[in-house]
Amino acid sequence: MSATRTRYTSNTTLPRQQSYIGGRYLRNQSGATFVTRHPGNDRAICEVETAGEAEVNAAVAAAHAAFDGWSTTRAVERGNILRRAARILRQRNDELAALETLDTGKPIAETAVVDIATGADVLEYFAGVAQAIHGQHVDLPPAAFAMVRREPLGVVAGIGAWNYPIQIAMWKSGPALACGNTMVFKPAEQTPLTALKLAEIYSEAGMPPGVFNVVQGDAATGKALVTHADVAKVTLTGSVETGKIVMAQASSDLKKVTLELGGKSPIVIFDDASIDNALNAALVANFYSTGQVCSNGTRVFVQRGICDEFVDRLAARARAIRVGDPFDPVTQMGPLVSREHYDKVCRYMQVAKNSSARHVCGGEVFKNGPLASGLYVTPAIFADCSDDMEFVREEVFGPLMSVLSFATEEEAVARANATNFGLAGAVFTRDFARAHRVATRLQAGIVWINDYNITPPEVPFGGYKQSGIGRENGLQAIEHYTQVKTIYANLGDVAETY
Repeated sequence: MSATRTRYTSNTTLPRQQSYIGGRYLRNQSGATFVTRHPGNDRAICEVETAGEAEVNAAVAAAHAAFDGWSTTRAVERGNILRRAARILRQRNDELAALETLDTGKPIAETAVVDIATGADVLEYFAGVAQAIHGQHVDLPPAAFAMVRREPLGVVAGIGAWNYPIQIAMWKSGPALACGNTMVFKPAEQTPLTALKLAEIYSEAGMPPGVFNVVQGDAATGKALVTHADVAKVTLTGSVETGKIVMAQASSDLKKVTLELGGKSPIVIFDDASIDNALNAALVANFYSTGQVCSNGTRVFVQRGICDEFVDRLAARARAIRVGDPFDPVTQMGPLVSREHYDKVCRYMQVAKNSSARHVCGGEVFKNGPLASGLYVTPAIFADCSDDMEFVREEVFGPLMSVLSFATEEEAVARANATNFGLAGAVFTRDFARAHRVATRLQAGIVWINDYNITPPEVPFGGYKQSGIGRENGLQAIEHYTQVKTIYANLGDVAETY
């Protein structure tokens, strides 16, 4: 790992980055650029050329031109290319993880074992699914039958979030490409670098030019992509606010839309649960990736009989979390992703401190020492919270945990569901019947029993209510990247009606 750390230090000056269109890098016409920064010290990493209307048009045209060939490529060959890409990704894991850490500020201890590896798992999964996509035959005696075909949509616009840049690019491109679609992907402007590496790797794996393209930019670039007449579908991971904007933009010509949005997910811990397991889950569900995970369980409901003990033990564990340089292998929590997001999270920390909730620990910034130039904040826990507090209701997307006590199962379920979000949830109990009863009643797209944030590629992931539309991963994703065509065949004569 030391060699990789040397290669991507925050003082490294990377060349100017461009969009990747039609199998090559393409200079933009406007000359406009933006800067991506390392959150560990807030220094500039490199300039990135903004894709304007001309570049978006070129990317969509490249994807459109590639569609006929890719959609008629044998499924086994599409799968083989995705498998080769997954193999290359794993071979280059350390290099890519370091670049991801540079761009996002996530600890190398995370990116080296999660971000690339889990994305490669998704590519391999959909590489296998490609050959299993099928329609059906419907017999219609005495002299007809129908075929139901599942066909690709066309050009898919993918818009990524900044918390898992390369993983999200693979979560979206894996099923889209396996189904025979082509894609134009726009990474978040805060974290634009690793999607370009994925594009290079796809090309190296044998993917034809134009099948996967990357355009760089902010909301204006996204709008040009979403509203393009030759884009058949939009898939976005982002905030609820962004999701509403994108859905409105896509509605002008009724594009298909998949949205994976935010959450304020509940963890319900009953007094018969394994406290050790519940502690481990609550900590990872709030402080992993500096709390910047959409499915995080930031409302922790603890039954009254164990609440005081739980909070005391939780505080001791949270205070011991090592906040520091994300390139240091012992660091457990790095900085927040950007200055804008840092200011937002710090505002919520202050709101929590000014509330009547009990400030257990954390929420401090670093004003002196080696971390002072970065975007760091210590993991915070607030207890004795009430459901109506601003920081309890709204998605903070940072390391701020709210602990709320409850008395009965009915109360816990009702309060857990009293939100416009519905992405995830969890229940901790040794009572088998209660575990399944509560999991069934929680209004969320994914619910864990005695665990948290485990998302294997075989299972669908997505939200209820304002947490999204559609599903990522699992066989259900195929439904969102294909369309159904019915072909009716008459083997007899057409009746004379007139």
